Amino acid sequence: MPANAKSSSATDLALIAVFAALIAAFSLTPAIPVGPVPVTLQTLAVVLAGLVLGPWRGFLATVLYLVVGFAGLPVFAGGSAGLAVLAKPSVGYLLAFPFGAALAGALAQAFARWRGARQYLGFFLAGLAASLLIHASGILGLIVVLHLDLSAAFLVDLAFWPGDLAKMFAAAAVAVAVHKAFPALLAVRRLVPAA
Repeated sequence: MPANAKSSSATDLALIAVFAALIAAFSLTPAIPVGPVPVTLQTLAVVLAGLVLGPWRGFLATVLYLVVGFAGLPVFAGGSAGLAVLAKPSVGYLLAFPFGAALAGALAQAFARWRGARQYLGFFLAGLAASLLIHASGILGLIVVLHLDLSAAFLVDLAFWPGDLAKMFAAAAVAVAVHKAFPALLAVRRLVPAA
């Protein structure tokens, strides 16, 4: 393996680990109880992972976060951990995180060449799409765990939207600043070096 491929792999692993830690840190911010699922900064960090790292590294950062939490480290909201979280009302949100990050990352790659306000709008829309995916899965989790009907689960979820919209504005602003400083972060790369 060429030296630059090793360096690139090491950088990828470091970025994945850093963003998994960021998600954990944002999950442990003081949780605001809103019904059965607390409000934290998790979704901000999940969407940032996708917007900054792109689809695959964003996906892997959120998977790493989940694996660490399921393995017993207290990285979920309120310091919870282990497989018992799969029985909590927040399970739908948690399990959608990798897919939300991947979606945000894929859309961010499409908008990466845009500049200024257009890029900001593109990143905001990418974060919004990821949020929609996470919220749809969250509603499904509320239905399954709490035995709510669709309208009741939707009303529970609706309480999270004002905060998540603010988070998407912030995520887009941070992503624009990061990509202005490091424009190659979202570059589409080959997984296997050319022969």
